[in-house]
Amino acid sequence: MKHFLQVIVVFLVIGCNQKKELNIVITEGTTAKQSEMAALMLQMYQVNLENKGLILEGKTPNDFPKEFLNIHTAQLTDPSVRTPNFEVFSEMYINTFQQEAATDKVLVKEKHNATINSCIACHNTTCIGPIPKIKKLLIP
Repeated sequence: MKHFLQVIVVFLVIGCNQKKELNIVITEGTTAKQSEMAALMLQMYQVNLENKGLILEGKTPNDFPKEFLNIHTAQLTDPSVRTPNFEVFSEMYINTFQQEAATDKVLVKEKHNATINSCIACHNTTCIGPIPKIKKLLIP
């Protein structure tokens, strides 16, 4: 019995001291190219975020960036999304944004929220993923 316990202890020691071989697989990721529209919408988000901060500070929002007119021609990730509805919503966005920059300080919050709501309305019809992020641009 004494030898049996010694053999078990030896196996336990050997078993615990063996190094486990880790199989690590390294794969190179592929980077998807961002569409022109995705890049433009990120820029729109940034400008609207800055405008929100300016409005909350009682300052005048940024002027309408001319690049935003590219919404009508920018390459979409999915070209089938460019429907008549998309064109109507993109025109509504441009119009409300331009009004926001040209309005007095009393109505600027409402105009800003109208601009953001035009984004939400469009995204409700096609690409709903960014809606929670877009809603953060609204001013309560």
